[in-house]
Amino acid sequence: MYRTSQGKPNKLGVTFTQEGANFCVYARLAETVELLFFDDKDAKQASEIFKLSDINNRTAYYWHIFIKGVKAGQLYAFRVNGPYRPHDGLSFQPEKILLDPYGLLVERGDNFSREATRNKGSNIDTCLKSVVVDIDDYDWQDDQHPRHPFATSVIYEMHVGGFTRHESSGVSENKRGTYAGLIEKIPYLKKLGITAVELMPVHQFDPSEHHAGLVNYWGYSPLSLFSAHREYSSDQSVLGPINEFRDMVKALHAPNIEVILDVVYNHTAEGDENGPTFSFRGLDNDAYYILSADKKHYMNFSGCGNTLNGTHSVVRRMIIDSLHFWVEKMHVDGFRFDLASILSRDEVGMPMLSPPTLWSIDTDPTLAPVKLIAEAWDAGGLYQVGSLAGQRWREWNGHFRDDVRRFVRGDPGLVSRFVSRIIGSPDIYGEHNLEPEKSVNFITCHDGFTLNDLVSYNHKHNLANGEGNRDGCSENFSWNHGVEGETDDPVIKKLRLQQIKNLLAINLISLGTPMILMGDELAHTQQGNNNGYCQNNADFWFDWDRLDSNKELFRFTKALIEQRTRLEAVHLSDARRDSLHDIIAQSGIRWHGVKLNQPDWSENSHAIAMESKKLTSDQVSYVVFNAYWKDLNFELPKSPTGKWQRIVDTSLEGGHDIHVAGDKKHFVNKEYLVSARSIVILIG
Repeated sequence: MYRTSQGKPNKLGVTFTQEGANFCVYARLAETVELLFFDDKDAKQASEIFKLSDINNRTAYYWHIFIKGVKAGQLYAFRVNGPYRPHDGLSFQPEKILLDPYGLLVERGDNFSREATRNKGSNIDTCLKSVVVDIDDYDWQDDQHPRHPFATSVIYEMHVGGFTRHESSGVSENKRGTYAGLIEKIPYLKKLGITAVELMPVHQFDPSEHHAGLVNYWGYSPLSLFSAHREYSSDQSVLGPINEFRDMVKALHAPNIEVILDVVYNHTAEGDENGPTFSFRGLDNDAYYILSADKKHYMNFSGCGNTLNGTHSVVRRMIIDSLHFWVEKMHVDGFRFDLASILSRDEVGMPMLSPPTLWSIDTDPTLAPVKLIAEAWDAGGLYQVGSLAGQRWREWNGHFRDDVRRFVRGDPGLVSRFVSRIIGSPDIYGEHNLEPEKSVNFITCHDGFTLNDLVSYNHKHNLANGEGNRDGCSENFSWNHGVEGETDDPVIKKLRLQQIKNLLAINLISLGTPMILMGDELAHTQQGNNNGYCQNNADFWFDWDRLDSNKELFRFTKALIEQRTRLEAVHLSDARRDSLHDIIAQSGIRWHGVKLNQPDWSENSHAIAMESKKLTSDQVSYVVFNAYWKDLNFELPKSPTGKWQRIVDTSLEGGHDIHVAGDKKHFVNKEYLVSARSIVILIG
């Protein structure tokens, strides 16, 4: 028998001590609250039920109880009763078993039923359970945050499961697709040269969620904002996932690789009014979600059925507490906020000029050292690239992605926009006194074509997703170069590889912080599917066999990353933190066409050359971007040393396309014949 006492409301979730545990949950309008203990993940009934008194175990909006003798690993959940008035936004369902919103782990039994959470009646025999965790029972040893500045960062967006799940990974079967599996592949990441991994969602989600009978592969529907995803752990003991995740973070930190989490604070796994009840809906539906005016429906600015009410004080506190947890207890180094613009909406969904949640995150002292990256738009039409509230936020630059794709494809009238993108997008960020790395530059990400598919397909091919090819973006600014999909034509294959190199080079030398997608360095393909959210299979996993067949591309990518500081289009000084406007002004940029000082800005122009100087030395670079379908002979300005060294020419075969240490140096003087659809980088 357990001994209980009142408990305290001073901290939500479970506060574990040697004597026992304090449980506290927010349930403002609840009439009764029960805390249930379970013996194991498949238990069909509670082993203990603690009925909380609204006199002794309630303080204002919070229900709490202290239970002596509780051990780490104890499974628990809540059952809450209150008014059921959908017309007022109240959806208490006293028969449903609810996860703790602050639970640090979730157990999903073999008998779990998603349908039971949607249907009427009790789901106690098939429910999810939260886990009591002694969060301080872990030896971090001498773990240190790498703290790379944005100016020297190269971000690698990756899927924890997909990175090592393929049998070609060489990882033992029980570790494939896990945090432990990722640890084994850290030498590859270090060899590639990236400085940070950006992990697609690792908050616990329901893999069985998908309307077409497939799976939730990406994980953008969290069940809990504090729990590491259990299915990514090779250690399936009750407490295994939280420690294996921390082992991964510690192992990545050892070679100075940062860990950035892709976090979803804009919606949950509970879907719309017909969705399952896992937690939030059954505790305070009207507080956690933005509801329609009639309170019967959920506003869907996320495109996933519901929208978290991030402006509400309770939800805002939960988001901040979640961020603090992942920084302080899990040692992560930054966050990428999925659909961050949702956090700028008020409690009825209207955009605010000064949204408190975004500013609270921006100014939070605990978060001051960590990277904050925003996807500054939402599915409701709000697009805030360049205008998101807060000074510290970096932003995924969707304009960079689209304009670079279109320029490289050969679209007319793109030279001016392209030029703006490679020098930090001053048309977007130049009006503010902002650092030059405000823009996170990317060509591809998880959402859309891979780099290989971008140059291999004109159209998306998403029939396998079960939505009649209606899902996924239809306009990708892609080009198949003559054949849709794979081909044996050597001319097309050579041009596609050259275009991939062009896109990688532009991304990695442009002013801003570059992000590359997992597998792009090996020409990974998803067979033209640009929305693999439900595809947990070998076509979407990292295929390690491609390392042998794409050695040239891997070498090129690795060398670009190594020389990024040297090759950067607008050279930066690590010691200075000038604004984007000042950096551009001090770089002495001069624009050229095929003739010196005669850039062609016309609608029909497809080429531009840029000359700039390094702020801390006499080094000068000359970069030619030729997206035209013919070779062009460019005059060269006088080099400070009297000659130019060729560093990159994407038209050349592997081994000559980029200079690496030990290679024979190639020098040019007065002119250079730049091949069609290629990039040349010279340094003087």
